[in-house]
Amino acid sequence: MTKWVYLYNEVKQVEKRAGGSWDGVKAIVGGKGAGLLDMTRARVPVPPFFTVTTEACNAYQNAGKFPAGMWDQELKALKVIEKATGKKFGDPKNPLLVSCRSGAKFSMPGMMNTILNIGLTDEVADGLIAATKNERFVWDSYRRVVEMFGTVVMDIDDEAFEHPLDEYKKKKGYKLDIEMRAEDWKEVVAIYKQAYKKACGKDFPQDPYKQLSLATEAVFKSWNGKRALAYRRKEGISDALGTAVNICTMAFGNMGDDSATGVAFTRNPSTGEKKMMGEYLLNAQGEDVVAGIRNTDAIENLRKYMPEAYKQFMTITGRLEKHYTDMQDVEFTVERGKLWMLQTRVGKRTAKAAVKIAVDMANEGLITRDQAVMRVTPDQVDALLHPQFNDEAMDKAEKEGKFLAKGVNASPGAAVGQIYFDADKAEEYAKEYKQDTIMVRPFTKPDDVHGMIAARGVLTSEGGATSHAAVVARQFGIPVWWALPPSRSTLRNAP
Repeated sequence: MTKWVYLYNEVKQVEKRAGGSWDGVKAIVGGKGAGLLDMTRARVPVPPFFTVTTEACNAYQNAGKFPAGMWDQELKALKVIEKATGKKFGDPKNPLLVSCRSGAKFSMPGMMNTILNIGLTDEVADGLIAATKNERFVWDSYRRVVEMFGTVVMDIDDEAFEHPLDEYKKKKGYKLDIEMRAEDWKEVVAIYKQAYKKACGKDFPQDPYKQLSLATEAVFKSWNGKRALAYRRKEGISDALGTAVNICTMAFGNMGDDSATGVAFTRNPSTGEKKMMGEYLLNAQGEDVVAGIRNTDAIENLRKYMPEAYKQFMTITGRLEKHYTDMQDVEFTVERGKLWMLQTRVGKRTAKAAVKIAVDMANEGLITRDQAVMRVTPDQVDALLHPQFNDEAMDKAEKEGKFLAKGVNASPGAAVGQIYFDADKAEEYAKEYKQDTIMVRPFTKPDDVHGMIAARGVLTSEGGATSHAAVVARQFGIPVWWALPPSRSTLRNAP
């Protein structure tokens, strides 16, 4: 029988099947799965997981259903995870919750689907509250899975959830999610369930195994989603590769002020400076950071709140960079003071950063001079010729009051064009009318990637330098600015 599923402790089996080639391992379990396997082998703290192969995805695409034996292998692997964690999937007294994340051979940041907190139901939520004594954490987690499941699996427009939440916060006088209390999130869960039922005509599923099955299928389907196709066309990635599905034990960054989640690069992906660059959020889950929907804090400030976790994180990421001999893009979660690493992969970077990192690593002896030359692509050489803001001119303009606001250059560069507030419009006018466009959004979502690729630049009012939008934009040489709100920026001559 074909083996469709590999556990966290089966790296040797995957390598054997790949003929000893690590590139072959990535082709089977995807880049994310390969990174998780490698970190597990190196005794880096990774939550127990299993990976459904890219071959299973391709078989699903061809037949329109799971290949024979795949689901049974998932269930069997889930039993191993239960034993490793001491928890049981769907058990209200001691529930195991998992995430379901995509992972193709080549990194496609944010282009395919992720669902967190799978396994949460009404009964499990009550049991989790009794077990953790933390109602706010449970209801916050529950509203997330209802929203993610609704938008990803059932294809409900995300505004069906975003607008009611914005209205609720406005009614209560809240500006930030962290101001929401347990009873608030409980009310939001009820609102989200109503929105879910209104949109798809049935209740949010209360069977954890049904959630997992549909989530796995949704990740398979996302391989041929609009944003994934647009990204692959731009990058020249084959449609035949498929995506793996990583089912990973949940590590919770939203359990209180002793918990956090973040994304970081072992070197600055904009400038190439040999300094950790990253962002994190206290009391949050990973999608809050990578989606750019909350304004983040710099990674070095984590040292003030969680010194031991920060020290361990810096040690691990240093080891990872030396092991892979390249800048790493990592995701992590701290749950009640304990660090968990959720991802490592070669980081996307600007052309300027690519040159500096290649030269520095050659000088450091991590790579050869020939390898350094090969790491800078012709497209990156071309990008170095793109226009940039002149620092002296900007300083002069600031003194003379000739600009509107300061912001963060999440992806550096300069651009001029007609403003459009919708990704479809930005793409339409750029392609059909050959117009230079600037896409302006409150924050960018993965679904906006086609507008980003077509636009000369992107401006947002929320986000961060490690969000998916910034990562993708840096790779393609698209300037992205995150305009600081009035309270945090210098505003002059504003209309």
